[in-house]
Amino acid sequence: MRLTVFWQRMAEHFGAGYADTFARDHVMTDLGGRTVHEALDAGWEAKDVWRVVCATMNVPYENR
Repeated sequence: MRLTVFWQRMAEHFGAGYADTFARDHVMTDLGGRTVHEALDAGWEAKDVWRVVCATMNVPYENR
């Protein structure tokens, strides 16, 4: 998954104004106690981060 697609999906699910705030502030256990930004900066693949976001935030299957 390209980062542009990842950020599009984040904006679609959380809203354009909140997606980045969520990505900077919400620490997730399944990302090793990291935020989305920290996980991406640490080298996680965007598709893997998206899967964790989907599982953690109960993103509907059709939006995954």
